[in-house]
Amino acid sequence: MLKVSQIEDSAFEQEVLKSNKPVLVDFWAPWCGPCRMVATTVDQIANDYDQSIKVVKVNTDENPSTATFYGIRSIPTLMIFDKGEKIDTIIGAVPKSTLENKIQNYLNKI
Repeated sequence: MLKVSQIEDSAFEQEVLKSNKPVLVDFWAPWCGPCRMVATTVDQIANDYDQSIKVVKVNTDENPSTATFYGIRSIPTLMIFDKGEKIDTIIGAVPKSTLENKIQNYLNKI
């Protein structure tokens, strides 16, 4: 079962900023090769951490307002939000271990 949902600018506040658990946001675009590379990792993270975090994707081509607001200049960009605040940013196609370490470090603090 796919645990990652695509969200639009109009849903960002409700789905991310008002979420009752931390959210990993994947800013991506269909034409982006590195985005496709990291997509599998993001899906795995969503499955592995489905009890502790929420994972969503934002297509930057279709939702430029949110991408612009958060200063997304290169994709893929992954951001971790908690309680409406951006708490971390990972730019580029990183290995699963890098992403897991960021998430674990954060989850250990709460």
